[in-house]
Amino acid sequence: MAATSQIIRNGSVAGAAAPRLAIPQRRRLEPRKLAGRLLALRWIALALIIVGWFVYYPIVDNFLVSTTNQDIFTGEVTHVGLDNYRRLADDPVVLTALWNNTAYALLSILFQVFGAFCLASIIEGLRSTRWRNFWRAVYFVPSAISTTVTGLLFYFIYQPNIGILDGLLTGLGFEHLSRVWLGDEGTAIYAIIAMSQWQGFGYSTLLFTIAIQKIPRELYDAARMDGAGPLRQLWNITFPLTREMTGMMIIVTITGAFQVFNEVMVMTGGGPNNSSQVLGTWLYQQGFIQNDMGYAAAIASVVFAVTMLAASAQLWLTQRRRVQA
Repeated sequence: MAATSQIIRNGSVAGAAAPRLAIPQRRRLEPRKLAGRLLALRWIALALIIVGWFVYYPIVDNFLVSTTNQDIFTGEVTHVGLDNYRRLADDPVVLTALWNNTAYALLSILFQVFGAFCLASIIEGLRSTRWRNFWRAVYFVPSAISTTVTGLLFYFIYQPNIGILDGLLTGLGFEHLSRVWLGDEGTAIYAIIAMSQWQGFGYSTLLFTIAIQKIPRELYDAARMDGAGPLRQLWNITFPLTREMTGMMIIVTITGAFQVFNEVMVMTGGGPNNSSQVLGTWLYQQGFIQNDMGYAAAIASVVFAVTMLAASAQLWLTQRRRVQA
């Protein structure tokens, strides 16, 4: 027993030495790798500073301005708390502008996303490469025209006396449909939306065309061999494989719809009787014409909140569908 205890104390059993635990040692980075990491951290820090200064700081500063009443001519600042946001809830023009932006977004999604998707599918379904290139160019041309020029062009198209639209309706025997399109409270905003769809439709179609071209053609060949028709191929192949592009286009379309400004300012200026006001134009009038910069900043906060919520919801839905797939 004593011998056994002595063997255990000496750390040996049957002549075998007890294994020693190896203590891991931290590997020292080579000077070249360490310098590379430090350089990468400096670039990351520079990017964070730029983004923070030009993106996040203006957002915070805009909210701080929205809690004040500022006179841009005298520099006088009065803190009012959340009074500007209470004014938003009671301002009928803000509600009209919010509805106009929402209608702008919904109709843009209908035409510039799903309509453009269908048109891109039709163009890519053509067998002739020459015809595919021709129709891509035809639909993309309006997107190359500036928004201001397009607005002026449609301003003359909508004119009641010399405009092409009313002249065409009269010539076809539908003179009862003729009206002052930009002077009617019920049609002004929709006339502007129609102009915007004409201009942006081709650009969206081109993006969907690029997405469809990345789909392997073998999938369509296999589907045709299985007896799938064009609609079945569109629903089971094209649409699922362009889902990420569709999600991105919805986000871009909603964001653009709530930031629209030039079209309304060029064509109606928000009239008649504020019926075609959008949040961007009402913000401009309050801040730079009425000298109510705090209230304008509150409107800008609403625009930011709506676009951020819409983009976050769409990203969440896209990510969820990707995980389920």
